Amino acid sequence: MHKSRDSISRGLRQWLWKWHVVAGLLCLPVMAMLCITGSIYLFKDNYNDYRYQDARFVDTSSSVSMASYQEQLETAQEFSDHPIMSVTLATDAKHATQFRKHAKGHARNLVYVNPYTNEVSGTFEQPESLMYTVRKLHGELLLGQAGSLIVELVASWFIVLAISGIFIWWPARSFTDQNGSLRKGGFFTVRRKNGKRIFWRDMHSVLAFWMSIFMLIILAGGIPWTELFGDNLKWVQKQTDTGYPKHWRNAKGLSSQITSEKQTSLALDKVVEIANAKNLEGTLTIKLPQDAKGVFSVSNTAFWLEQQQVLHIDQYSGELIKALTWQQVGILMELRQVFMRLHQGEYGKANLVAVLLIAMTFFIAILASLVSYFLRKPKGELGLPKPPDGFKPDKLVLAVIVILALLFPAFAISVTLICIISLFLQRLQKPKAV
Repeated sequence: MHKSRDSISRGLRQWLWKWHVVAGLLCLPVMAMLCITGSIYLFKDNYNDYRYQDARFVDTSSSVSMASYQEQLETAQEFSDHPIMSVTLATDAKHATQFRKHAKGHARNLVYVNPYTNEVSGTFEQPESLMYTVRKLHGELLLGQAGSLIVELVASWFIVLAISGIFIWWPARSFTDQNGSLRKGGFFTVRRKNGKRIFWRDMHSVLAFWMSIFMLIILAGGIPWTELFGDNLKWVQKQTDTGYPKHWRNAKGLSSQITSEKQTSLALDKVVEIANAKNLEGTLTIKLPQDAKGVFSVSNTAFWLEQQQVLHIDQYSGELIKALTWQQVGILMELRQVFMRLHQGEYGKANLVAVLLIAMTFFIAILASLVSYFLRKPKGELGLPKPPDGFKPDKLVLAVIVILALLFPAFAISVTLICIISLFLQRLQKPKAV
């Protein structure tokens, strides 16, 4: 005799609820920390502008003329104990010119030059800054690669939490009451007069459900930075030619033409003039040639991705060696950049406020889930929901697990370990034949 649809649904709900609770207990503490650190990091530019205001901003009240960019470059290079790699032009008269010096890894160590006095107004050592520590805590738990893998594992299991939570919550809610009116309590609103347990359960389920889709969007912007998934994504982009075009990130393989030993590199002002003639939007950054065959590489960071370009310029003649536009960037990289910008609140104040509210709301939902769990669980027990004896998930559920495992390596590894441990425990509990 076949089991009824209702019994299968109840069994599946209990089974998903069990893993929802297990995954939540393991993941939510880290997720809570990610919500807090991510919310703080949204204001990195505001904080850095305040903390390093003497270096970043200049007094224009008595300014008459500006030093040339070449003179400013020479001032920065004379001050710096490492080669200057690039210059970022000020976007208005109140900002200093920013020179980036060579540093270990990808650290942004900067020298700021006042363009009116041609003096160094200050420096910025990224590894020593507060926001750098916040970012490392957010992405790596201050544990390096091991921490990055933990964050990736938590992010992978969060998808399981979201899917299982929606399934558990959705069938258990009738959208209308006995009178046929739209039910609000437990769906749109939190019931406050039905006891603490119902209050905290509603607080978790209502907030988490309505925030889940937005949290998944934020997650999509953060997970490309992870170790395993990020590396796999880069491999797919390379194989499908859906990433950055060649020479977008660097000028490797391009070179300036040397016609005589007495050639001298163009002054930085001439390169700025060439770049300005292209009417590039946003903030302009110029990478400097580091040897005799190197090139000037001009790029702009614009509000809209499609406005971004990259220009590689011969350091002697000023001729354009190669020009790249955003239209040449592959679809996977474009999607990645869109979601990463959304993740960091870079699409204006509305985006930043929305991400902040989502993170804080989800943080409250996390706290509510923990309170609800401890109010529900019996003393001395884990209080995990128990699926019916002999229940096994159907093929659709297994297919979803396989798809998630294929997409997220950290999830696949953890599921494999869970299966191995479960089989081992089952064998230990199996009664021995007399």
